[in-house]
Amino acid sequence: MRLLAPFLMFCGDQQGKAEEAIEWYCTIFESSRIISIERYGPDEGEPEGSVRRATFELGGRRLMAIDSAGPHQFGFTPAISLWVECSTREEIDRVAAALADGGAVLMPLDAYDFSPRFCWIADRYGVSWQLDLLEQHG
Repeated sequence: MRLLAPFLMFCGDQQGKAEEAIEWYCTIFESSRIISIERYGPDEGEPEGSVRRATFELGGRRLMAIDSAGPHQFGFTPAISLWVECSTREEIDRVAAALADGGAVLMPLDAYDFSPRFCWIADRYGVSWQLDLLEQHG
């Protein structure tokens, strides 16, 4: 296997927002960058200029994304989330605040039996994130 990467499909009311989301994520996470964005051209079955395939890194980890204008009976769900281990209290506080801006907090940033500081957020695009403070885990 050469690659195993989360693949985000922006469809429904999020269609056309893949590039916007990727750019936003890259401002939130350190060591992040857009590697490539391929776009649909005219008469290719999707809106011209929308993302055919994007490859990007968040915190040095590879992800991929597309826009899909086709009819779908689904969107993003918290059943699948991106797990992020933060090194410091300042980092988890900053990332949680950024992701929660325009999104929904599913579990508030707090201490839990399993973590000294944790939260679960569905961001403004509906992508679900679990943030965990690793600092005090043995």
